[in-house]
Amino acid sequence: MTMTYSGTTALITGASSGLGAEFASRFAARGSNLILVARRADRLEELAGKLRAEHGVAVTVLPMDLGRPGVGKELVDEMTKRGITVDTLINNAGFGTRAALVEEDPEVIASEIALNVAALVDITRAFLPGMLSSGKGALVNVASTAAFQPIPGMAVYGATKAFVLSFTEAVAHEAKSSGLRVLALCPGATRTEFFDVLGSESAAVGRMQTSAQVVQTALKALDRSGTPASVVSGWANRIAAGLAQRVPRALAVGIAARAVQE
Repeated sequence: MTMTYSGTTALITGASSGLGAEFASRFAARGSNLILVARRADRLEELAGKLRAEHGVAVTVLPMDLGRPGVGKELVDEMTKRGITVDTLINNAGFGTRAALVEEDPEVIASEIALNVAALVDITRAFLPGMLSSGKGALVNVASTAAFQPIPGMAVYGATKAFVLSFTEAVAHEAKSSGLRVLALCPGATRTEFFDVLGSESAAVGRMQTSAQVVQTALKALDRSGTPASVVSGWANRIAAGLAQRVPRALAVGIAARAVQE
């Protein structure tokens, strides 16, 4: 079954590039109106113009820095002011850092936790009542294969994604009788700007997927009559994630440490 989102609205964070832009394109193709949220207004406007022209959907652009307290209420208030009901929420905004914890900049890792964890929870909580009432859309939180084991050298990033996976699977269970489809998407290395921010591709484990491949994984999961609470993108990544959960914890940590080292 291919879900249609005609007549619904999807809010996508981190929508200016990579997975966020791909989600926007794919949801627009299925008839969804869009709210695009990210910091770079020029990139958002360019994408919005393209999607309006190609798919005839309404696209609202909101240039915002999401890594601050109270952003969920701010977004809900803005939607209320504009008379927009959000049926689908895709929490894609986030970034990673790479170094031993003792070498990390405390302000940077505080921003990483604020965006990857606090903002995701705050925005989810803010929109969840309306989405549960609608029951016509989806909640997709972008986690990572980093969620399946601790990662020395990327300790904070891995922990934030472990949180996203755990949090989303719990919310999926809470929402299972509502009609809202809740999914934690766990991509592995993906060819996006993530590694530009990280500063190196040496932490990329396995063959990189494209944004299109990862988003297709999410859409296939959402199209299922029984949407799983989480999905790993790519068969090799699924095998690796499964093994990480089955081998002794210390072994999994050691393997992860070697995989991301320079």
